[in-house]
Amino acid sequence: MSAIHLIIAEHDGTHFKKSSLSALAAAQKIPGACHGLVLGKNIKSMADAFAKHVPQVHMAEHDGLEHRLAQPYAKVIADVAKSIGATHVWAAATAAGKDVMPRVAVRLDAGMASDIQAVIDDKTYKRPMWAGDITGTVQLHSPVQVITVRPTEFAPVETQVQGQVSAVKADPGVNNTRFIGFEAVKSERPELADATIVVSGGRGCKSPEGFKQLIEPLADQLRAAIGASRAVCDAGWVPNDWQVGQTGKVVAPKLYIAVGISGAIQHVAGMKGSKVIVAINKDPEAPIFQVADYGLVGDVFTIVPELVQRLKAL
Repeated sequence: MSAIHLIIAEHDGTHFKKSSLSALAAAQKIPGACHGLVLGKNIKSMADAFAKHVPQVHMAEHDGLEHRLAQPYAKVIADVAKSIGATHVWAAATAAGKDVMPRVAVRLDAGMASDIQAVIDDKTYKRPMWAGDITGTVQLHSPVQVITVRPTEFAPVETQVQGQVSAVKADPGVNNTRFIGFEAVKSERPELADATIVVSGGRGCKSPEGFKQLIEPLADQLRAAIGASRAVCDAGWVPNDWQVGQTGKVVAPKLYIAVGISGAIQHVAGMKGSKVIVAINKDPEAPIFQVADYGLVGDVFTIVPELVQRLKAL
């Protein structure tokens, strides 16, 4: 029997996230019919945009879906999956996907594979384990499968189609949670997960002032996004949204520059997929050099300002 895929479009209320097209790319590796699902309020424009990539898009609009809350979203996703006979339900392994999809799996009595990085066949997937130290192969034998996809491992779908958008009845059900507020991180820099260049700082920057002094000028010159190690975020030097690592964001830019980062397993798991990795650290034995393509051993407070000056001269 041919698979029926339901791909959940994540959005910010204005645009759907590119990571949703990575989930679509993963789904397309298994032959079958692809359906998209957009949830929220006043979402027609986003549904139309998603229909440029997915042949059939279902639009679930309801006042109770205006804010992304896991409980009502999971119910509606499960309802739509049942109504179309979905065999596979896909989403990106973002903070939103990790929040909602386990609830979807429970409602569908489905097996779940999370944060996958490869599709082997219609029930077999590869996913990182032990902070990325090993890659496990998992099989799901349930009639319905729920899968979250690591966006950095699947290039977003670029091909366009003339898909159809259809409204579906959305019943969020009884909701035991209440939306209080959402504090978005506003920045003129590229979004960390989508940036082609990322400059990250660690404890080697010594202080919040040192981080700002070193990382921001270098990121400005490269038009890069800014990341940080967990230790720096936990210390309150920078927003938690900047954390790169297993418990932060997983990135795979064309260029990743690690400044004063030792290279703990937790951090490396979030950036080792980068195309080119440059490490700057005073400790020649720092683990970060084991994954770096280029390494500079020395004082970051000497090397980075000199690098900024050289870039300005170009």
